[in-house]
Amino acid sequence: MTGTVVSVARDGAHRFSKTVVERIELIAGVGVAGDAHAGETVQHRSRVRQDPSQPNLRQVHLIGVELFDALATKSFDIAPGDLGENIATRGIDLLTLPVGTRLGIGSDAVVELTGLRNPCQQIEDFRPGLLDEVLERGPGGHLIRKAGVMAIVREPGVVVPGDRVSVTLPAPPHRALERV
Repeated sequence: MTGTVVSVARDGAHRFSKTVVERIELIAGVGVAGDAHAGETVQHRSRVRQDPSQPNLRQVHLIGVELFDALATKSFDIAPGDLGENIATRGIDLLTLPVGTRLGIGSDAVVELTGLRNPCQQIEDFRPGLLDEVLERGPGGHLIRKAGVMAIVREPGVVVPGDRVSVTLPAPPHRALERV
């Protein structure tokens, strides 16, 4: 399974959306250089309030642009960076991959999936009605989160649009991604 990087983004402040840039640098164990969420320990403001010593399992946020395509059919004009992702991809169903999946990006970078982004009120504040589109109930009533996946950086590297993304699954048994 392979895909492609469509866009990359970062923001040095804790804003909802990120600025699309020409390239990002991934730092092993830290995240995206110059991004507010980079760090070995948790950087997400609500999680810092709970326990600032927690490991940062949300160093890199990835979204498949297929979500943007689906949202466009429902009159939501969402562009890369709008939902706060660092890397937008095409061609990989990120949400179905298990915990521990490694994505090789470009020639050097490797990220490891840790879980799902938990959509919150900020998405609704950004575009009214959007929260209902990125959260739904599946069979049996379980919550399906569609706002992307979170990862940690295992191998450093520069990521640019057009980079190839390769998928390496962890050894079985596989665990489904849960919110982090």
